[in-house]
Amino acid sequence: MKDENAFIDTNLIIYLYSKNDMEKQKQVINILSDYDCFVSTQVLNEFCNVAIKKQEKQILEIDKNIDEILDTCNLLAVRHSTVKKSLVLNGRYGYSYYDCLMIASALEADCKYLFSEDMQNGQIVENTLKIVNPFA
Repeated sequence: MKDENAFIDTNLIIYLYSKNDMEKQKQVINILSDYDCFVSTQVLNEFCNVAIKKQEKQILEIDKNIDEILDTCNLLAVRHSTVKKSLVLNGRYGYSYYDCLMIASALEADCKYLFSEDMQNGQIVENTLKIVNPFA
């Protein structure tokens, strides 16, 4: 499956570094090993925010976590085209703007899957991208 692209939502990255749910952490590790994974600058920003505010991690630990994420996942920059596409997706699918920004990033990377627990499991977006809740 490594030949299939998958976008990883922030919530999965948070589970990867959480000490509270080891089962979900294992599932995320399996996804990262089974697919050619992508995250966006948005995902890294959201991860940093949660790590600082909710997990109360030290900056050096967060920096190490980011390096580990980028050793495993390809990084996509949120660009002007990504923002414009997310606005179209928002009108078409009704997800929040930030969810649409992730969907737009996944589409730009030609991802087959978007792994998230926050969106409609099984929905096909733009006839190419399947949203999958790996915990459902």
